[in-house]
Amino acid sequence: MRLGNYDALWFLFCIVVALIPAYAWNFYRKRRSLRRLAELSLLGHINDSVGLGRQMFKAVLLMIAFGVIVVALTRPAWNPHPRPVKRQGRDVVILLDVSRSMLAEDLRPNRLQRAKLAINDLVDRLAGDRIGIITFAGTSSVKCPLTQDYAFVRMALDQITTESATRGGTNVGDAIRDAADKLFDEQAKQFKDIILITDGEDHDSAPVEAAAKAGQMGIRIIAVGLGNETQGTRIPLYDERGNRSFLTYEGQEVWTKLDGKTLRQIATATPGGRYIPVETGTFDLGQIYEDLVASAQKRELESMAAIQYDEQFQVFLFLGIVILLWEALVSERRKA
Repeated sequence: MRLGNYDALWFLFCIVVALIPAYAWNFYRKRRSLRRLAELSLLGHINDSVGLGRQMFKAVLLMIAFGVIVVALTRPAWNPHPRPVKRQGRDVVILLDVSRSMLAEDLRPNRLQRAKLAINDLVDRLAGDRIGIITFAGTSSVKCPLTQDYAFVRMALDQITTESATRGGTNVGDAIRDAADKLFDEQAKQFKDIILITDGEDHDSAPVEAAAKAGQMGIRIIAVGLGNETQGTRIPLYDERGNRSFLTYEGQEVWTKLDGKTLRQIATATPGGRYIPVETGTFDLGQIYEDLVASAQKRELESMAAIQYDEQFQVFLFLGIVILLWEALVSERRKA
């Protein structure tokens, strides 16, 4: 047995703390008033037609009726049986750049943190789609397989830092190949999206070729470019005391900037791909998802068996009404 509305049980508490004391007080007041009217020895003759037992019986009936109606309000249900639930959606994989260049602060607080906030906005708007996350720098790693457990997605996202990759660098092509080979299935030639969030800098991993191969598998890539495309910016590093320095390589400060040209080629190498140059502006990844992914054609995902109960509140409601009618028909007076 299962209750659909546990909050209604508070009404049972109201019966105990309000209705029962009210009846007890009423009987006390009535008895005290009768004692003022006449001596106790005379009350049996003056009021012999009214039975105290019948009055108490009517009160018990009324409280039982209220109790049964409260049970009906809890929406009791039993007879559990499985019911198949079919879901429709798309498969969406987030490729998130976690290289040190994503620490650049041309987006506040930095590129990586801004990207994580945007992904959280996207998760808030998911409507049945499966989502997975792969992080990449010099190597790529699956942080969250395709799932509809959005709470798990958020937990995995919270743990992502620039330490999520075991090797430095930026190999976009390897990340695309891992998404195609490790997360997407080969049963459907469509309904698959990659949302690539990066500054576009790549270290000879052939990202355009990887995108073209993914496009042949029916995968669409939506590339979101972060960072300044003209001047670039330095990569800040902070020590334990909060002192800031900048990343250097062979004695020279490293400057990072958005490679929009490569990202545009990656996106256009897939059917229906899009390049979104955020650069250093604001962007709403949830809105991008709704415009490009949620509105696209969906496929039937795996069916689930949900347990369904048959609600039987009508039985208790009918019983409560019958008891109320019975209480109304019972007279307080004794039979002559």
